[in-house]
Amino acid sequence: MMQVREQRQDLVRRVRFLIGLAAACLVTITGAFWSVQIVQGAYYRDLAESNRLRKVPIRAPRGLIYDRKGHLLVENVPSYDLLIDRTRTQDLAASVGFAAGILDRAPEDLQKELAKARRTPDFKPVRLAEDLTLGEVSRFEVKRLEHPEFEIDVRHLRLYRHGPQTSHLLGYLGEVSPAEIASSGGLYQPGDLVGKEGVEKSYDSHLRGTEGERVVVVDSRGRVLDEYRREQARAGRPLTLSLDLDLQQEAERLLQGEVGAVVALDPRSGAIRALYSSPPYNPNLLARGVSAEQWRSILEAPNHPLQDRAIQSAYSPGSVFKVVVAAAGLAEGVIDRNTTFFCGGSTTIYGHRFRCWNPGGHGRVNLEKALEGSCDIFFYNVGKALGIDRIAHYARLFDLGRQTGVELGAEKAGLVPDATWSLDRRKHPWYPGETISVAIGQGPLLVTPLQMAAMMAAVANGGRMVVPHLRAGETQPGGRLKLPDGVLDQVRHGLWAVVNAPHGTGRAARVPGLDVAGKTGTAQVVAQSTWTKNEDLPYEQRDHAWFASFAPADDPQLVIVVFIEHGGHGSSAAAPVAKALYEKYFGIDAAGQG
Repeated sequence: MMQVREQRQDLVRRVRFLIGLAAACLVTITGAFWSVQIVQGAYYRDLAESNRLRKVPIRAPRGLIYDRKGHLLVENVPSYDLLIDRTRTQDLAASVGFAAGILDRAPEDLQKELAKARRTPDFKPVRLAEDLTLGEVSRFEVKRLEHPEFEIDVRHLRLYRHGPQTSHLLGYLGEVSPAEIASSGGLYQPGDLVGKEGVEKSYDSHLRGTEGERVVVVDSRGRVLDEYRREQARAGRPLTLSLDLDLQQEAERLLQGEVGAVVALDPRSGAIRALYSSPPYNPNLLARGVSAEQWRSILEAPNHPLQDRAIQSAYSPGSVFKVVVAAAGLAEGVIDRNTTFFCGGSTTIYGHRFRCWNPGGHGRVNLEKALEGSCDIFFYNVGKALGIDRIAHYARLFDLGRQTGVELGAEKAGLVPDATWSLDRRKHPWYPGETISVAIGQGPLLVTPLQMAAMMAAVANGGRMVVPHLRAGETQPGGRLKLPDGVLDQVRHGLWAVVNAPHGTGRAARVPGLDVAGKTGTAQVVAQSTWTKNEDLPYEQRDHAWFASFAPADDPQLVIVVFIEHGGHGSSAAAPVAKALYEKYFGIDAAGQG
């Protein structure tokens, strides 16, 4: 009897243990469910949703660009691309063969496009071909039921309406680089198109807009089942430039066949009216993408068409720099309006013979006559009296040797040499004879056409530096030149004589009914010891031609700088271009009628 009771108690203990164990398991399971569904419910719901939903970006069209008069410069045009959804085909090779037949391309070419996307998730369509014709689009649409794996995607491509005429100024788009993605803070994604040069780059954030997205439902294999949500993209904001398209096109016409640049700006505000570099390139080719071979051919093309000579090339300014030397001489009291020097065609300074461009000389000349005839001998003497450090000081007052601040990238700063620069960079002292060359804009002195335009704007407006800019309505205040009263008045009087006096070197820039003031410049490419005609030299050794000017002389509204590489004399090559540009801008015909 005792044995039966003990066995019964043992059985009860076992049952109780099993009940406790079952209860503990139930509590554990309940706790786990509570933790997953209540405590971490939001996390797992999001995780499950992300496994079920996929986001496909919708590209935003970029903002349009206009000139100051409302002329459309850049717009967006549709481009039809062929996409393939690999989850909707049973035989990928057969689908590629079908597409190759419509596109009249080798299947191997399309297979290469597929191979590029081998790491792309299956649910994401792959771009198989670009820029389909309307005929090709219609043939794919007709076969849509038989081949649901194909989809036509419409992209917005940039169309630069005036092509090469505005190429350097507007720039172009290109695919974002890994470095740009890394530094964008998540703004850029692989495959995005961003501005690479010009206005497109400077105002990329303004023009690019906000992308939308298409959220699709996919199954466990990544096949699209339905569209869950669509958020439309917002187009980029439009941009109006200070550019005058008519003047820009005239600059392009006048510089055809030449290598050089034209800059035109309003001296009152710094607003750029024309900024043209020759030779140009066709940005519409770059907007649609070019092969490595095509890109190499552009880079290696003669005269480097991608180089913006208005801001990215620095040259000796030649006699245009005499404007700075004249202002420096007057400000320092080295000369006044009555100071004269005799020019007999050459002179000896520091034991070296220096020539004037005029072999017969100019006779005895004062400042006005020296500017009018661009007498080198006069400015040799002024430069000698000033010395290189004082010349450099006044050059920097006119913001030479530094970037102008224009919103375009890769602007050259140029070079204003002085004694310290020579020791630091060349490791030897500055030679006094070098000052004589710098006094007429030669030697190691380097400037850009845009810097010359900003300098001439300060002379024209009475001594206020302007910051050249392209966006309409924006004016950045510049500093005022610290010059004694009356200095710029005397300089302007001489510049008026350059164009309007009987023997002025800029006579070719005269415009009937419009007072133009300016300065010609001829910058030697190689040193000459004799008076050799420019046309008798090989092309690459011929002088560069400059003309920097403003008009009307008594109420300046426009500054024009013309630079022509190896163009010869500024008086014969550059001044006539400026004349035609003034006539175009102010609406004056050959008879002087406005």
